[in-house]
Amino acid sequence: MKKGLFITLEGLDGAGKTTQIALIEEKARQLGLDAIVTKEPGGTPVGDAIRMLLLDPCYSEMTVLTEALLYAASRAQLVHDVIRPALQQNKLVICDRFLDSSLAYQAAGGGLDYDFVWQINRQAVDGCLPDLTFVLDLSPEESRARQPARDRMEQKTLAFHRRVREGFLALAEKFPHRVHIIDACRSPEEVFSEIWEYMSRHLAARR
Repeated sequence: MKKGLFITLEGLDGAGKTTQIALIEEKARQLGLDAIVTKEPGGTPVGDAIRMLLLDPCYSEMTVLTEALLYAASRAQLVHDVIRPALQQNKLVICDRFLDSSLAYQAAGGGLDYDFVWQINRQAVDGCLPDLTFVLDLSPEESRARQPARDRMEQKTLAFHRRVREGFLALAEKFPHRVHIIDACRSPEEVFSEIWEYMSRHLAARR
C-alpha cells in the first residue's frame, strides 16, 4: 500500500464484528500487510475509562447528549493516540465501531440532531475518516437472540435498536462509496468473502 488504510466495522451487537475483524487481520497478515486492531469506545487508557461509564447499567439516567459527547471524546483520543499515528506509518487500521455508530445510535436511535452529532464528531476525528466501512446487518430480534442484553446500550428497547438499524441503512445510502451493507445472517465464511472482495478491490486500486 502507498499509505495506510482505515477500515471500520459497524452494526448491532451480535452481528459478528469480532469474528470478521479477526478474519480480516489474519488475511492481511498473510499478505504481509502491517495491521492493527482497535475498538470503540476505548482503545486508549482515557477511552477505556469512558467506555466503563458509557456501558455501565448503573448509569441508566445518562442522557443521549451525554452519550454523544462521551463517545466523541473517546474517539478523539483514539484518533490522536492510535489511528492517525498508525496510518502515518502506512498500517492497515481495523476498528470495531467509529463515528457511524454515533450517527446511528445517538442520532437515528436516540433522536439527537444528525448535523449536531456529525459536527461534534467531525471535530473529534479531525479529518481522519474511514476508507471503507462494513455494516454487518441483522434484525434487532436476531441481535438480541445472539447476544442477550448485558451492558447499558444493549439494554435499550427493541424499538431503539430498530431505529439504529435504519440509521445504519441510511448511512449506506448517504455514503455509498464508503459504507457497504453486509448480510450478517450468513455463515462467517460467506460474510468474510464479501468483505474481502470489497477490500481486495480497494487495495488493488491503491497500488
